[in-house]
Amino acid sequence: MNKGEARQKEIQQAEELLFAGPQALGFAKGLFQGHFVSDWVMPYPDIPAAQQAELNKSLAELRQFLDEHLDPVEIDRQADIPREVIDGLGRVGVLGATASVEYGGRGFTQMANCKLLEEIGRRCASTSVFVNAHHSIGIRALLLFGTHQQKQRWLPKLVNGEQLGAFALTEREAGSDAANVQMQARPTQDGSHFILNGEKRYITNAGIAQVLTVMARTPMPGSDKTAITAFLVTPDMPGFTILEARMPKMGIRGTATGRFSLRDVKVPKENILGPMGKGLKVALTVLDFGRTTFGACCTGAAKTCLRLATEHANTRKQFNKTLGEFDLVKKKIARIAAGAYAMEAMTTITASLIDRGLEDYMIETAMLKVFTTERLWEMINDAFQIYGGSAYFVDLPLERMLRDARINQIGEGSNEVLTSFIALVGMRGPGMEFKEIYDTVMKPSRDRMGKAWAAGMNRLGAAIRIPDVPIRSEQLRANARQLGRLIWRFNFAVNRALITYREPILDMQLVQERIADAATDLFASTCVLSRWDAELQFARRNGDSASADHSAADLFLRQSFRRIRRFLGELTDNDDKSLLATAKSFLGKPPS
Repeated sequence: MNKGEARQKEIQQAEELLFAGPQALGFAKGLFQGHFVSDWVMPYPDIPAAQQAELNKSLAELRQFLDEHLDPVEIDRQADIPREVIDGLGRVGVLGATASVEYGGRGFTQMANCKLLEEIGRRCASTSVFVNAHHSIGIRALLLFGTHQQKQRWLPKLVNGEQLGAFALTEREAGSDAANVQMQARPTQDGSHFILNGEKRYITNAGIAQVLTVMARTPMPGSDKTAITAFLVTPDMPGFTILEARMPKMGIRGTATGRFSLRDVKVPKENILGPMGKGLKVALTVLDFGRTTFGACCTGAAKTCLRLATEHANTRKQFNKTLGEFDLVKKKIARIAAGAYAMEAMTTITASLIDRGLEDYMIETAMLKVFTTERLWEMINDAFQIYGGSAYFVDLPLERMLRDARINQIGEGSNEVLTSFIALVGMRGPGMEFKEIYDTVMKPSRDRMGKAWAAGMNRLGAAIRIPDVPIRSEQLRANARQLGRLIWRFNFAVNRALITYREPILDMQLVQERIADAATDLFASTCVLSRWDAELQFARRNGDSASADHSAADLFLRQSFRRIRRFLGELTDNDDKSLLATAKSFLGKPPS
């Protein structure tokens, strides 16, 4: 297969996976087309009052349990989350919060679940990752795709923590490249079972789970092709072998990250989860939920950074001043506060998209994951610097937080892969419209003219119209107008990039990065503006609008708008040729 054929195959696979089914214009895709899809992000979402009361009770119970029983220092030192902690998390309902009451769960929304994960994320990354692996991805596929019989059989014990779940996708050749799963699943002659062979690695909870969602490649009936299918596998099945129960690692040491093999493991066909051959769709859907709670965990850790940084800045004295009196320290604290405000707003709005039953939020969850993990890394670095040399020692939590946070930019899809994903999936809409126009110009026909005309009017309308951002608070009108103008500029830049580069843009990752970063900041700014607007409206209704402090929101918008302008400017003013030439010269050298 030549390079061109390989490219077409990649495009076809992506089209089949990402663009099958209804393609409603969601918020992120709307940005790329110059639209502001306001009903996805405004008004700022609330948890229903009845569930809020139940959530408040659950949070109080969770906080008391964590205060009394969770010791993140000991978990890190022993590289283990004690069983009594796991049992306690099961008792307070964290391990099955979104499962229906029928199966022993709380029936919580994703927004409510994110508040629980944020609370754990404030304290211990190992424990939050464990819960995320068990609930948000480990049993989520069962909640979403399981049959009634499968749910009755597996969920009650998974929900209360008697049994634990894991999600097994990653292999030696399949990580960010999820479609490259090599584990084989061949049907028996009578079709009653599948025989699984292969290895999985870097699987959270692998060594302690009793139910694993395993992705394996199955033959497609009537074809010589294979596709990925999801299976429910248990470690008591003959041929299941744990190769490494706890792989030693730099951070989140309390999690049991393992490696296992399947050698002729016989799995009943009743254990297929979701449609046959649609395992990759199952995996990507599950990861959307996991990335949302990922954002919640990072938000919790960000709030801890803010607390630690302000406490130290207010008490530590140098040169007869507290650290908080120095502008370079103030800069770091302000940046942490602004980022934490934005992270919470983005997490809440993204979770609400899931709760409302909207169908296509893959770009938004990818944006949330990239934004929150990158910001948290910067925040921990800022807090670390405020503490100075003392942060480097193990009697303070920051060295552990630094080690724990580094995996976030890699896990559940590396940020580089997600960045390209955001840009390429986002640009597909306007790209297809330009293609329709181009094809019609090159080969005019009566059938094409209508579509080309509609595509042309869409592109023209976006080019001449600045989107309206419907804000209720008068004092935010100027911010809303700035955001609308930036969306217009973003759409113009996307159009120019598509016209300039056409198909080669599929490989131009430096261009993709700037487009994705600008889009992500537009989403973050929108979430902050929506939250700020809602808080102002709430304060006005309660007669205390003068007391509200929104300096963090204001700072975030100012800095975000400046970043967006920089990203767009660098599409035409950059050092890409020099950068790539330098890398090429060193990549081509033999090691010295």
